[in-house]
Formats: sequence, structure tokens, C-alpha cells
Amino acid sequence: MTTTPAPVTSAGTDPTADAFAERIVAAGLAALDLQTIRLGDRLGCYRAMASGAPVTSAQLAELTGTAERYAREWLEQQAVTGVLDVVDDTGDPATRTFRLPAGHAEVLTDVLSPAHVTRMATLTGAFARQADALERAYRTGGGVSRDEQGDDARHAQAAANRRMLLDDLPRTHLPSIPGLAETLHAGGRVADVGCGFGWSSIGIALAYPQASVDAFDVDVPSVEAARRNAAETGVSDRVRFHVADAAETGTATGGGYDLVLAVECVHDLPDPVGVLAGMRRLAGPGATVLVVDERVAETFTAPGDEVERLMYAYSVLCCLPDGMAHPQSAATGTVMRPDTLRRYASEAGFARVDVLDVEDDFFRFYRLVTG
Repeated sequence: MTTTPAPVTSAGTDPTADAFAERIVAAGLAALDLQTIRLGDRLGCYRAMASGAPVTSAQLAELTGTAERYAREWLEQQAVTGVLDVVDDTGDPATRTFRLPAGHAEVLTDVLSPAHVTRMATLTGAFARQADALERAYRTGGGVSRDEQGDDARHAQAAANRRMLLDDLPRTHLPSIPGLAETLHAGGRVADVGCGFGWSSIGIALAYPQASVDAFDVDVPSVEAARRNAAETGVSDRVRFHVADAAETGTATGGGYDLVLAVECVHDLPDPVGVLAGMRRLAGPGATVLVVDERVAETFTAPGDEVERLMYAYSVLCCLPDGMAHPQSAATGTVMRPDTLRRYASEAGFARVDVLDVEDDFFRFYRLVTG
């Protein structure tokens, strides 16, 4: 039996047992690779090797403050699975040298590269730790909140979107909306709802030096991280982070914003209608109210493409359990299709929802119109 991934097929095509077994084995090997990558990332191994200089196990152990025997086993595993190259195989494990190829270093260490996907390893580790809690939630109808999911889930989600929020969103996507960039350059006010680690707020502040941003989130650790990030990037004077329920932000700061934004959070909200109504109250005359959420298929179709598979996996393991952790939750899940958002927006008092012609592999941009 090989470990070549088999194509995803529907049950109606009746794949053989061997073909499906091959797919599961390949998935298992990939999952194990992710865990060894997560370990190397947490120990600082990839950063220590990012220059491309060859290292022995003893040298890596010294650079990372780890035990040589563990460093040796990790290096050998990473070479066997194709992450590292063996530069000089002397036959003596103690003198064998390894290097991290430049392309692999970009993926594993460059947090602003579009190829940086190390957060997948962090997320899978976070999900695996919640196996017992997820089983209980599925049996009882309860949930697993963000607090229970822990810092790995927070950091992985923030890392996943960081480059897009700092670069593509403010410098490419927002300027594609007529008049919006001019408003922000002229000192426009922005309300960023469900801001997480603050990268969307910071990206807007960096791209539009005259704009000011009020950002809101109910998760205290995320807001604390956002404030640190704003300080480190020098925009704290124009970006203020508030620990606040987004459903109540319409009265917290007086409204009158030129851009009201919610990035990849509406599907997580236990009360999406209340939050959208709050966003409507925040908007000033002629404001742009923008929801950015997952670019899932318009309708359910199985089997799905890679984006649909990814989003459903996130929903099963993370987003739906978090939503279900709150009483009277809408229980949307990650796979929020356009018609679902249209229904929420209508109930929140918006006249219509326009899907904007914004090119992005993972996100769909919705403009909510008041009338």
C-alpha cells in the first residue's frame, strides 16, 4: 500500500477500501509532520536554521537550549520527511549536518510571507488537545469556548490573517471600494468590530496616517495582544482597543464612523444579528459597512473543494463549538453562506447586502446597505 493521497470522492463513486485506506494513511503522515513542525517552531529550531547554514545536532541544541539527543532525533526526522536537507552525511550521527532550504525557511519563519502556513501546525495541536472537551460538547449540545481552546488557537488565527490584514486589506481591497480610500486619507473614522489581535486596525492605521480607529473585542487576551501590537508598530495614538460587546458598540462611542468593519468574526458570533445591528448604529451618514468572511460555496455541495474542506474542518473543531458555548447562540459555524448573512443583515435592519467584486482566495467581501 502506497501513501499517495487519493482524490476526494463521494460515497456514490464507491471507492475501494485500499484507496480510502491510502488517503487515511497519507492524512495521518501529514498530521504527524504537522506535530513535529509545531514542536520545531515552538523550540525555535527553524529560526535558528533560517540563515541556511548547516548545523549538527550539538550545534542546534546549543542554539535552541535543548538536549542534544532530542535535537538529533528531530533533525533526522525532519530530513527523512523532506523538511531539511542533509548536507554532509559522515555516517556518524554526531557530525552529520543539516540545513533548512530558503524556500522552506520562508514558509516556516517569515510571518509576513503569503506562504507562511506554520499556523496550520499550531491549530491542529490546539484542536487535538480539545478532543475530550469536543466529545462532551457533541454529546451534550454544549460548547468549547475560545478561553478553553487556549492561546494556541488565538495565536494561530491571528497569524493566519496577519499579512492579508496588514497589506492586502488596506492597500488593495479597501481602495477597490469607490471613495473609501479618499475618505480614510482625509481623516476618516473606522470602527473595527471583532478585532482580535488588531492587525486589521493596525493595517488601516499604517496605510492611512490621517485615519483613526476604534476597535472592539470581548476577548481580553486578544485585546491585550492588540494593544501590544499597536504599540510595537507605532500607531497607538490613532488606534484604541476596547473590551466591549460588539452588539453594544453602537452606544459605547457615539457612532458616526465612516467605515464599520468586521473581519472573519460574524460567523463566530452567538448573536450575529445583534452585532450587525450595533454596526448599523455605529455607521455615520454615507458610511461603508463591510463584513469580510469566509469565501465558502454559495450552496452545499459534496464533495467540496479544498477551501470548503478546510472551513468545514474549522467549523467542526473550533468555530461551531465556540459559538455553542454561549446561551441562545445562532450556532452559525464557519461555513456561513451568503444567504445566511443576508438573512442576518435583514433582521438587523439593513436594506440589502452587496457581494463586492474583490479578488481573494479565502475571503468574500460584503457591503451592507442601510437604504
